[in-house]
Amino acid sequence: MLNRVILVGRLTKDPELRYTPSGVAVANFTLAVNRTFSNQQGEREADFINCVVWRKPAENVANYLKKGSLTGVDGRIQTRSYDNNEGRRVFITEVVAESVQFLEPRGASQGQGNAYAGGGAPTGGNDYSRQNQQPDRQSGGFNDDPFANDGKPIDISDDDLPF
Repeated sequence: MLNRVILVGRLTKDPELRYTPSGVAVANFTLAVNRTFSNQQGEREADFINCVVWRKPAENVANYLKKGSLTGVDGRIQTRSYDNNEGRRVFITEVVAESVQFLEPRGASQGQGNAYAGGGAPTGGNDYSRQNQQPDRQSGGFNDDPFANDGKPIDISDDDLPF
């Protein structure tokens, strides 16, 4: 059996962060994902896909993403149901995110700033924040580009390359 989903889209609103009674963080957000084809009027349509992410990645999503943020999600589809107050059965289909990638600089969707909110390769939850970056000694902030202001060529031999 295989249940795998990979999505790239933009958040339709700010993520909603909540905590379970036992203190586990959970964030819900909706991704607008463009379809690959146009409708009869020549317009591109989008699908709006509900996503949920748990624990520390949920807190990071809530802290660093906002409406309009370009985001990548890797996860699985989950369905569940419950009876609402009127006694009707409500079915929910959502993507449970195992990895959330921040695909653009913070504020880029609104044309602001240049500081990265996250990104990188999936590492089981450690790629969501800036906690492992070293402060930039010159500006007192974070240096998002490890090669910036160095001015030295990168010394890589052909033996170091994987291809």
